[in-house]
Amino acid sequence: MTSPQEPCVSLPQLKLDELLEELQARIDAARGTRGRVRSLLEAVLAVGRELDLEQALHSIVDAAALLVDADYAALGVIGPDGRTLSAFHTVGVTEEQIARIGAYPEGHGILGELIDHPEPLRLAKISEHPSSYGFPANHPPMGSFLGVPIRVRDQAFGNLYLTEKRSGAEFDEEDEAVLSTLAVAAGVAIDNARLYEDSRLRERWLRANAEITRSLMSGSERTEALGLIAERAREISCSALAAVAMPMDDTKSLTVEIAVGLDAEAHRGLVLPLDATLMGLAYSTAAPVASDDVTHDARISAEPRRFDGLGPAVAVPIGSGEGGVRGVVLLARESGRSVFSERETEMLRSFAAQAAIAMELAERREDAEQIAVLQDRDRIARDLHDLAIQRLFAIGMTLQSAGRFIEHPEASERVLRAVDDLDETIKIIRSTIFGLRVHDGTDGSGLRARAVGAVGEAAPLLGFAPSVRMEGLIDTNVPREIADHVVAVLSEALANIARHAQADRAQVALTTDGNEVLLTVSDNGVGIPPDGHRSGLRNMAERAEQLGGRLKVSSPDGRGALLAWRVPLPAIQAPGRLKASNNPNRSRTGTEGRATRPMP
Repeated sequence: MTSPQEPCVSLPQLKLDELLEELQARIDAARGTRGRVRSLLEAVLAVGRELDLEQALHSIVDAAALLVDADYAALGVIGPDGRTLSAFHTVGVTEEQIARIGAYPEGHGILGELIDHPEPLRLAKISEHPSSYGFPANHPPMGSFLGVPIRVRDQAFGNLYLTEKRSGAEFDEEDEAVLSTLAVAAGVAIDNARLYEDSRLRERWLRANAEITRSLMSGSERTEALGLIAERAREISCSALAAVAMPMDDTKSLTVEIAVGLDAEAHRGLVLPLDATLMGLAYSTAAPVASDDVTHDARISAEPRRFDGLGPAVAVPIGSGEGGVRGVVLLARESGRSVFSERETEMLRSFAAQAAIAMELAERREDAEQIAVLQDRDRIARDLHDLAIQRLFAIGMTLQSAGRFIEHPEASERVLRAVDDLDETIKIIRSTIFGLRVHDGTDGSGLRARAVGAVGEAAPLLGFAPSVRMEGLIDTNVPREIADHVVAVLSEALANIARHAQADRAQVALTTDGNEVLLTVSDNGVGIPPDGHRSGLRNMAERAEQLGGRLKVSSPDGRGALLAWRVPLPAIQAPGRLKASNNPNRSRTGTEGRATRPMP
C-alpha cells in the first residue's frame, strides 16, 4: 500500500508534463527563429537600400555582427590579383586599437584560407587551425570563428569574418545559415551599388566629354582643350596629378604640354622618348600602361624628381590605333591610394577616345575654315589681277600718251610723276597677289625637333639619355638665326659633359617667354676646374654676346655645373602700311630714261 505521506503521481501526468515542456521549448525556439528571420529580413532590406558602395559594405558588416551576436566582424575585399585583400571594413575594434595593431591584414593565414577555398568555415578556436599563425601585437584575443564568402555575379568579391560569439558559445549551423543568407543578399546589394556607381561615373565622363566638345567646336585653342581634358580626368578619377603629352613633329618623342595637380611645374615641357616610359609606351602601343607605384618604377626617369608622394598611375592614349593616337593622358594618385582598376581604366580610355574624336572634328572645322580663307584669297587675287591692275595699267597708258601733248614743263612733270606712282602701285598690288597665293608652310626643321635631335645624338657619347624640358612658343618666337646658335651651344655643352664632366645625369631646359630664349644645361659631374680648357665656353659666350645676350656658368650645389645661355628675341613687328614711292631713276625732265611699259 502506498504511504499516506507520499503523493500519488500517475504515469499519464508525467508524460503530459514532459510533452508540455517540449511544446514550450519548441514554441520558444519558433519564436526565436521567427525573431531571427525578422532580423535577417530587416538586415537584407537595410543592406539593399544602400546605393553608395562604401556605405553598403559598412551596413553588411554591422548586420552580420548583429545577426550572429558576434563581438567582432570584418569584411575583406579581394584585390584585383585575386590573392590579397585590397580593403578591410571592421566592427568592434576602435580607432585607437586599429592604430596600435598597425596595417590591415593582407589576406594570409585564416583569412587567406577563405580566399583559397571560398566556402563557409566554422572554428571552435582559431589557433587550432593549421593555417593560423597567431595575431599581431596589441590585437584583441579571439577564439571562435565563422567566415563565409561573398560572391557578385558568380565572382568572388570578398569574405565576411565573425569572431567571439557574445554568449561564449561556438557558432552553430544556424549562425552559418543566417550568415550565408546575408552574404547572398550582400552580393546583390554590392552589385546594385556598383551599377549605380558606374552609371554616375559614366554620366560624369559624358558631361566632361560634352564640355570638351563644346569648347573645341566653339573655336577654343588646342592648349585650352588639352587643359580641360587633364583637369576633368583628374577630378573624376580622384587623382593627384594629370598630364597630357603630345607628339613632337619629326622626332620620336612626346612633350608634356599640360600638367595640373601635384608638382605640375616639374612635368610641363618634359620631352619623353616613345620607349621605356609610361606615356611613351601608351602612345606607341595605343593601349593603357599602368604602374602600381611610379616612385619605384624603372620606366620613370630618376631626373628630374617629379613623382614624390605619388603611387598608382596609368597612361592612356588619346585616340586609337585605327584612327591614330593623338597624344597621351597620364593620371597618378597619392601614395597608398588604390590602383586604377580595369573598370576605371576602361572608362578613362573611352573618355580619351571621345576627346580624340572631338579634337579631330575641331581640326576638320579649322581645315574647312582655312580652305574657305584660301579660296577667298584666290578670288581676291584674281580680281586684283584681272580688274584692278588692268584698269591701272590702262590709266597709266592714257596719262603717258597725254603727257606727250602737254607743253607746260611742270604739268608734264606732274603727269609723269602720276604715271610712276601708278607703276609703284601696280608693283605693290602684284606683291600682294603673290602673298595671297603663297600658303604658309614649315620646312620640318623647328627648334624643338633640332634640340631633341642634338640631345639624341649626344646620348651615345654620354652613356645615358639627358632629361629634356621645353616651354613656350619655341618654334614660333625664336627666329632661325638664333635657333642655329641655340643648337650649336647645346651640342657644345653636351659634348663638354661627355668629355670632361664624368657625370651620370644631365638636364636640358629650353624655354622662352617671347622676350628672350633661355637654354640651361646642368650635370652632376666634377664641375669645371679653374685652370681647365675654356675655348668651348668662350665660343658659347661670344655667340651670346653677338646676339646681345650673356652666358653664366655656376656650380649651385658645389658639384657639377650649370650653364645658362640667354639671349633677347627681336620684337615682332606688325606689318606696316605700304606706300607707293616715286621712281628713283626718273629724270627731272620727265622723259629721259623712260622705257617701254611692259604688259601686266
